[in-house]
Amino acid sequence: MASTSIPGSSSELTITVERNPSKSRLSELGINSWPKWGCPPGKYMLKFDAQETCYLLRGKVKVFPKGSSESIQFGAGDLVTIPKGLSCTWDVSVAVDKHYKFESSSSTPTPSSRCCDHT
Repeated sequence: MASTSIPGSSSELTITVERNPSKSRLSELGINSWPKWGCPPGKYMLKFDAQETCYLLRGKVKVFPKGSSESIQFGAGDLVTIPKGLSCTWDVSVAVDKHYKFESSSSTPTPSSRCCDHT
């Protein structure tokens, strides 16, 4: 299992990317029962009020955590864990379609502008 992570901010919040997880891993997580979300290419400022795990069906994203000079890139076929409390900018170069799950079902990322709607 390959994963990549970078520090997110001064509190060391870390995004974890698992590249091309096995079908058995995805089945174990119940990915297909998770809600779906998508957005067109663009730049979006997000704050995660709960930990999110998502699996990208399509798309390409470069994430710039607030307060960090580093970025992390992920795309179709990646399983990504975004920590609670992370503020970041998503630079979406290819439209995103993903399954997602929050640690707490009552929380969603808070966009700084109304860029994309969860469906």
